[in-house]
Amino acid sequence: MRWITRDKRFYRSLIALAIPVAMQNLITFAVNFADNLMVGSLGDAAVSGVYMGNQLQTFLQMFSGGIEGAILVLAAQYWGKQDRESIKRIIAIGLRFSMGFSLLLSLVCLAIPAQILSIFTSAPSVIAAGAEYLRIVCLSYFFFCITQALIAAMRSVEVARIGMLVSSVSLVVNVGLNYVLIFGKFGLPAMGIRGAALATVISRIVETLVMVVYVARVDQQLRLKFSDLLRSSPLLRKDFIRYGLPIVGGQVVWSINMMANSAIMGRFPAGVITAVSVANTMNSLAYVTMTGMSSAVGIITGKTVGAGNFELMKEYARTVQVLFLGLGILTGAVIGLLKAPFIGLYSGISDEAVSYATQFCTVLSVTIIGTCYQAAGLAGLVKAGGDISFVFRNDTIFVFLVVLPSAIIAAALGAPAWLVFACLKCDQILKCFVAVVKINRFNWMKNLTRDSANA
Repeated sequence: MRWITRDKRFYRSLIALAIPVAMQNLITFAVNFADNLMVGSLGDAAVSGVYMGNQLQTFLQMFSGGIEGAILVLAAQYWGKQDRESIKRIIAIGLRFSMGFSLLLSLVCLAIPAQILSIFTSAPSVIAAGAEYLRIVCLSYFFFCITQALIAAMRSVEVARIGMLVSSVSLVVNVGLNYVLIFGKFGLPAMGIRGAALATVISRIVETLVMVVYVARVDQQLRLKFSDLLRSSPLLRKDFIRYGLPIVGGQVVWSINMMANSAIMGRFPAGVITAVSVANTMNSLAYVTMTGMSSAVGIITGKTVGAGNFELMKEYARTVQVLFLGLGILTGAVIGLLKAPFIGLYSGISDEAVSYATQFCTVLSVTIIGTCYQAAGLAGLVKAGGDISFVFRNDTIFVFLVVLPSAIIAAALGAPAWLVFACLKCDQILKCFVAVVKINRFNWMKNLTRDSANA
């Protein structure tokens, strides 16, 4: 039994897929980071308002991520069989679900932004700033969902570079417009956080245009046409709902967890809320490489299982565990070393926020080790390998029976903010004990494809 595979194809595929995805995530992070830094110069209320306003974006990303996950899991397995027609129908089904949800969420945000934000915080200044931001930024949701679904479609057939290109275009457009609209350059009025929101909307529209042109005119793997998006299959729709619902459900559970995190931490003073925003930004940066590699593992897993190569998949799974445990330890050490200079980039925040951010980043330097191992194992192997419902059940149990109760109790007892924050991250370590058992039983490898799914 080998713990490190000698199959060079695995490493070539991992690198070829991971680098573009990681770069895309890094560029996306850079866009959000630039937003935070520019808005940070407007003070704690603006930073907190944008952070709270983006909780709905987080909810959208989680739901959209569930749709993308369903596309990836099913399409990657059909890619292992080289069944392009089934892949096209899966993409069409996913797009319709994603666009419908994005339109519904946008309407809700336009109608009652302040009421939604009051769920997360009771600070009037934060609610006012967040509502101002949310009314505009929600117009980007529809375009975001189209782009992400199409990127997932391309990744499922091992085309990962287009996502990096799209994010690069978004970075240039968003940062440039942020500078112009937030601060009022080139004769335009200074719009503050409304300028940041408008810049996001425009950059999302540009992203979608680039992605649609690529899929329609450039891609040679699927040669997807508009007419393909109007076609469907009752059997594949049934499969998409059957296997997609646990993925979407898991993402919704996670989004509820993230929003509950914000609601719990939102009861602390503004300095704590600002510190949470800073710490989570650093967490996102640390997550970039891991997410890229984990996504690559998921594509390789889906393709290998779809092709029926189960013994080879066992060898890959052992290798993944070793690689991601090492990556977690390395990432935790980097967070510990770089937390002070990173926090120092936020020149406009208060000394209180700096102190809390330092404590929160210390917590992250430990929990990120577990995140790297269990997230890659449970998402990249177990879920992509076909045992989708297990990951959903596992996440649900930890969120509602461990994470949220422990944090609520800690906050009610007057525990310090860092301890409440640690409770909200404790599952990242605890899930590792579940992951190591589940992965090494190898009962998660399930071929989800049909011999004939085009009916």
